Amino acid sequence: MNRVAGWRPTGVLLAAGVVLVLAEAWFMVGLTRPTPQLVSWVAAPPAVGLAVRACWTTSTAARLAPATRRFWRHIGLGMVFIGLGGASNGVDMILGRVAPHHVSGVTAVVYLAGLLIMLWGLLRIPGAQRSRGEWLRFGLDTATVLVTVITFAWHFIFRHWERWSGGNATGTWAVLALVATGSVCVFAFIKVAFTGTGPLDRRALYLLALSGGGGATGGALTPLLTDRPHLNGTPVVLPLTCFILCLAADRQRRAAGVEPPAAVRRRRRPLVPYLAVFATGMLLLVDAANDGDDVVGVALGTVVLVLLVAGRQAAALRDNAVLLDALDSRLRELEAYQQTLAWQATHDALTGLANRRLLMQYTDDVLRAGQDTVAVALIDIDDFKGINDDLGHAVGDALLSAVATRLSQLRPADGLVARLGGDEYALVFCADGEQRARQVLAGLTAELRRPLDAGGHALVVEASIGLALSPGGPQDVTGDELLRRADVAMYEAKARGKGRRVTYEPSMDQHSAEQARTAADLRIALDTGQLRVYYQPIVRLSDGCTVAVEALVRWQHPQRGMIRPDLFIPAAERTGLIVPVGQWVLTEVCRQAARWRDELGADALQYVSVNVSPRQLREAGFAAQLQATLDGAGLQPHHLTVEVTETAVFDGGSGLEELHQLKRLGVQVALDDFGTGHSSLGLLRTCPVDLLKVDKSFIDNITDQGEHSVIAEALIGISNGLRLRAVAEGVETEAQAEVLRRLGYRYAQGYHFGRPMPAEQLPAHICGTAAAVS
Repeated sequence: MNRVAGWRPTGVLLAAGVVLVLAEAWFMVGLTRPTPQLVSWVAAPPAVGLAVRACWTTSTAARLAPATRRFWRHIGLGMVFIGLGGASNGVDMILGRVAPHHVSGVTAVVYLAGLLIMLWGLLRIPGAQRSRGEWLRFGLDTATVLVTVITFAWHFIFRHWERWSGGNATGTWAVLALVATGSVCVFAFIKVAFTGTGPLDRRALYLLALSGGGGATGGALTPLLTDRPHLNGTPVVLPLTCFILCLAADRQRRAAGVEPPAAVRRRRRPLVPYLAVFATGMLLLVDAANDGDDVVGVALGTVVLVLLVAGRQAAALRDNAVLLDALDSRLRELEAYQQTLAWQATHDALTGLANRRLLMQYTDDVLRAGQDTVAVALIDIDDFKGINDDLGHAVGDALLSAVATRLSQLRPADGLVARLGGDEYALVFCADGEQRARQVLAGLTAELRRPLDAGGHALVVEASIGLALSPGGPQDVTGDELLRRADVAMYEAKARGKGRRVTYEPSMDQHSAEQARTAADLRIALDTGQLRVYYQPIVRLSDGCTVAVEALVRWQHPQRGMIRPDLFIPAAERTGLIVPVGQWVLTEVCRQAARWRDELGADALQYVSVNVSPRQLREAGFAAQLQATLDGAGLQPHHLTVEVTETAVFDGGSGLEELHQLKRLGVQVALDDFGTGHSSLGLLRTCPVDLLKVDKSFIDNITDQGEHSVIAEALIGISNGLRLRAVAEGVETEAQAEVLRRLGYRYAQGYHFGRPMPAEQLPAHICGTAAAVS
């Protein structure tokens, strides 16, 4: 913490000290014998000039706050007026215009102007800003000081003024007014120093109070010099007050740049009014006991003081009542705020449902009761991200709230619905058994499929639900464990397709753990280059020539060897790793296809086909990212075919929009595993398809005269009618290939034509099939 610089005597301080010593010395001489009055007044002008200079220097200090500089300008201006008053007083005394020790009306007005300017400057500082109630109490305290000073000064000094000075009433009241005003200034400086100085230095204010106190005391003691008409109190008091004022200004400059201590607003007990009443009351008692001749005056002062103190107490009581009302209102606000915080700690802000914390507390309470089977269902809205991306977050939030409302309406009477975050909800209820729990969830699923109003959109949602049950009676299982089991079952439901309900079984833990380990290893594999791209030929059935390839990702694990996609793609889909894995595959395939076109020339493949997952397709900006990949590899868009499943685009949304953007770029679109998904023929009108890939399940038994042959024939008829190319997948025998030729298929792929192979083996395979054709 910064400290105030050490004190060093400055030129102004030394000069002011010298003037003070000379003035005091001359005054002491005047006490012993008569001295010329002109000499007595010589020290006053330089003392005032030095004080004004000290104030001006402080008011221009760059490191002081603007409010502090303004305050010291007021003090300096006030000293100018006091100096003018002193000059007027000195001229009057030297020329004999007034009686000794008296003050003319003009001089008194100038003195008072200087004191009031100082007081105004003090009350303008930021630390002295007050409320209306504080101003009222300050005014009453000031009046109390004023009445007390006048009472005591009158009793001890000024009521004898006429006897001392010959009956000049004007001078008496002028001096009395100056003494009273000076005392008020002293009181104000001290009170502000105690209650808050703002940017001012506290010790500097104490010195200013001491300076004012010296001036008021000197004025009050002036009548004591009536037996020495050649002496006057002003020439000795003014250098003293100016010297102390120079000390205060010096202290303020040395404190420049030092952070003032934080003002602590404490409600101190007001001692000044009580001390004033006590002192005046004691004076009245003493005067009455001694049969004094001023009992009436002191009694009058005492009555006025009692009235002022009573008024102050009334104002304080009123302020206290206001404070109590404000405190009561604040306490009510705090209570309401605490209730709001308590609600927010246990509820979801968007939907108003219980949050995970309240859900766990409720579940544990029900489990401890041990009466019924406790069912925990974890509900995840399918394809919510697509809705958010297509319609915006406002509609997404409205949908979450609508789902929450419907779930709340459908929950059993003893159940609790909670939102866990994102598009995940949980339902906890007591059930008589698994059958009852399944019935509740079946009704819930059916109701969720009814249109929901979300921001002006009628939306139909599907939900994947995982169910976990606890046996009835006291159990060691916790709410956390039941929720974990429901989570495992929910992911199993998602793996089986949309809108599924799965009940937890212990065997799922092993499968879930394996998927978690696989996902962790897959992240390492992606970062360390363990993934490989293999290519399976797509041939022209008429001559067996390879015209295209399908890219298939493989995982070369350092310990487990080559891992098939069906063992790690589900884990990638569940964890979201499918997005970076899919992007890596696209980048590798585009680069490899460009290299083949450079190497093979006229024998190059017509296109390379790449599978894109539904989650990858719904990523915002997928089409733009693919265009950047093509540009980076130097591959023309029509040499790439993107394969998607029916389920990825059946519900429309962002995935379908991305496909339209790809089509506009020139990328070809293939519908993979056609006939095994939703099998909606309307999809062929809305989806920008160039190629149908007929699933292997329709090819396996195509040589038998039965339904598979009929379906295969119908599919080639549909593709021809819509002017689409068709590729038969999974062809393993020549007999199957012959049937496909007879049905009108032109392209096929399968082990009969070639297994998936590394990129470096494919050119030889292409050349071999081309040579066989020729």
